[in-house]
Amino acid sequence: MAGEVTAAAETVAHHGGGVDLVAVVVLLAASVVAVPLFRRIGLGSVLGYLAAGLAIGPYGLGFFSDAQAIIHVAELGVVLFLFIIGLEMQPSRLWSMRAEIFGLGALQVGLAIVALAWVGWALGYPMEASFVAGTGFVLTSTAIVMQMLEERRQMGTPPGRRIIAILLLEDLAIVPLLALVAFLAPGGESATLADRLWSVALGLGAIAALVVAGRYLLDPMFRLLARFGAREVMTAAALLVVLGAAVLMQAGGLSMAMGAFLAGVLLSESSFRHQLEADVEPFRGLLLGLFFLGVGMALDLNIIAANWAVIVISVPAFMILKMLVIYGVARLTRAPRSEAVERAVLMAQGGEFAFVLYASATQFGILEPEWNANLTAIIIISMVLTPLMVILHDRFGRRMVTEDMEGVEIPEALSAPVLIIGFGRVGQIVSQPLLARGHSISAIETDTDMIRAAESFGFKVWYGDGTRLDILHAAGAGHARLIVVATDKAETTTRIVEMLKHEFPMIPVLARAFDRGHALELVAKGADWQIRETFESAVAMGREAVIRLGASDEEAEELIEGVLQRDRERFAVQTVEGIYAGRDLLLGNLNQPPAH
Repeated sequence: MAGEVTAAAETVAHHGGGVDLVAVVVLLAASVVAVPLFRRIGLGSVLGYLAAGLAIGPYGLGFFSDAQAIIHVAELGVVLFLFIIGLEMQPSRLWSMRAEIFGLGALQVGLAIVALAWVGWALGYPMEASFVAGTGFVLTSTAIVMQMLEERRQMGTPPGRRIIAILLLEDLAIVPLLALVAFLAPGGESATLADRLWSVALGLGAIAALVVAGRYLLDPMFRLLARFGAREVMTAAALLVVLGAAVLMQAGGLSMAMGAFLAGVLLSESSFRHQLEADVEPFRGLLLGLFFLGVGMALDLNIIAANWAVIVISVPAFMILKMLVIYGVARLTRAPRSEAVERAVLMAQGGEFAFVLYASATQFGILEPEWNANLTAIIIISMVLTPLMVILHDRFGRRMVTEDMEGVEIPEALSAPVLIIGFGRVGQIVSQPLLARGHSISAIETDTDMIRAAESFGFKVWYGDGTRLDILHAAGAGHARLIVVATDKAETTTRIVEMLKHEFPMIPVLARAFDRGHALELVAKGADWQIRETFESAVAMGREAVIRLGASDEEAEELIEGVLQRDRERFAVQTVEGIYAGRDLLLGNLNQPPAH
């Protein structure tokens, strides 16, 4: 690791020993120009970074010559990303995912290795080399997939969590795969059982040491620093924890990303969780962007030109076979068709760990240097193609994998003054007072069964995804007097509200919030009015509870009005100061008198 950092430093260092600010300015300028441009034309930030890297790299304008050194350091962006994911993954939640990690993940990795190993063999390469080549491609790019999930706001959704579970299993598979490479090497069979057991014990020992430190040292350390240290010391401590965990896992033969993830999980129930996330986030974004720039720089056009036939055959062969395996495993585990296709597209590429695996195999004599260069180019091309495939999937693929569309219509030039997005249990109830007063409504929904069921009750509902701008225009959002967003997923609702207020800022938007934190997020995105989906029913239940315990109707109304007033005041403070503000307005039971 130290050597990688030194090499990267030399890449952006001036020959006189000082930092070459021109190199830093070039990196920043490439990002600032390319990423907004690519996002504006709908190609996404990942493809923007990759294109910018190619433009300023050895085969573009030539500002940089050692792309691999930049990639090695920028992998810390992936490490920090996994730490943030871990902060959101409490141990109980991680335990509940064990079947997906060790069942779904192992099944996909195992079947994909078997399928992809045959590509090299079919092209005439030795079986050992073919196995290593296919295995490297099986392990997905954590950086690419995590970034795409975040941009699509799918990190917290069930399909997103299943993808994360598979990525975690792939990280765990690193140690046995490296051991297998050593075994396949000429003379590798002579390695002793003690050597293999020592490798396993080293990895388990690193995990155990991290768990012990996380449970008994980290939270007390942050409490001490919060009491006596400055804010910048807390930021330094956060980075120390992430990078220290990464180095510990690397020393144990595991991936740095796995160490950062475990550190995040161990701190997920800490009272400092949100501050740690805020401290790490800026570094994560910059380094992850630098990683994608490095991948773009590393695309060796000379190797592609010299070996174009092998690469042209191998890239689609690896990607199509991997997609078929992912789709088959998803359907076998009863995932919907749409989720199976989306997972296959997102995970179709090879990953950054392949660079390590191929380098190890080259060192052991399994791969020749030329094969290693070809495989590296194949992996990078697959990374570059993935954002394009995702864009094509989002624009055309979803129409091919939607549910049975019999009796379901797509919106075209709707013009009702009220648009309801999401026609489940909330949207249906919202429609009643509007219809009772004579207002015309248009409603769109993505659940075809719900659409058909609504029709049997006298409702006309169109099939449409409210996160797509073209659907919003077709549904009449630009001409509506009022829009109600009643979708049942918090991430979807937030995305729709943000898009509506950006595209149609003058139209009032009423939104359904999942909880208090989501309500605050919707206010920040510009929602004109929001309500927590369980708030009114909980208030009504509280009123009934005090009446049944002896309060009169008048007293109950007075109590409830006090609760509502405090809630309004607390919410107003939280919109400015954050979710933990206004706690003095919340009644607690810590100091209540003893029960009689």
